[in-house]
Amino acid sequence: MSMFKSLAASLCLALAGCSAVPPSSIVPYPTSARAQPAALASPSPGAIFQAQGYRPLFEDRRARAVGDVLTIVINEKAQADKRASASASSSASVNSQASKLSLLPATVSDWLGLNAGGSNTSSNKEAGAAGSNFLGTLAVSVIEVLPNGNLLVSGEKQIGLDKGSEFIRFSGVVTPASISSGNTVPSTQVADARLEYRTNSQIDKSQLASMLNRLFYSVLPL
Repeated sequence: MSMFKSLAASLCLALAGCSAVPPSSIVPYPTSARAQPAALASPSPGAIFQAQGYRPLFEDRRARAVGDVLTIVINEKAQADKRASASASSSASVNSQASKLSLLPATVSDWLGLNAGGSNTSSNKEAGAAGSNFLGTLAVSVIEVLPNGNLLVSGEKQIGLDKGSEFIRFSGVVTPASISSGNTVPSTQVADARLEYRTNSQIDKSQLASMLNRLFYSVLPL
């Protein structure tokens, strides 16, 4: 009996540990990157020019290496409309009159007359609309410089609230030519852009089904 109790307690602890499943993220890359350590400087050739830290005199400070930071100007708008309608109608009638028979009573002869009719009409209309609007700015880091010179960027912003936190995550590929003089890039010019906004408030946690509930749903779906 004691072994059965210990097994039951272990099972309850395992189910409690799997009670909540954290929400997945659509940003597969790390949201920050450390600047790579500088290579050891070679013996000084005796000149003022050094190739390791070279930047043109009139060049803007734009992100170009791993660890550099640039600002993404988020301006995403989407809208979709759907409308559909259908109608159908049908009608039918049957009229049959039997002649009066002399051998039958008048009431029976009248009863043999048949007159029937029917009609069916249906109409269906459907309309739907969806839209989203996301405005803001987010600083991201260069986590990789691709062989063609494009920059793979990723970043995250966390905002702590009274009863939870908000997360804004972004990742994508930026072309150096699209970086403006203010070291900013519009989100509409980022390739393979992935933008998400999530929260971890108590309401969101209550919407996550536990592993035990998912097991019951798989056996007895609602």
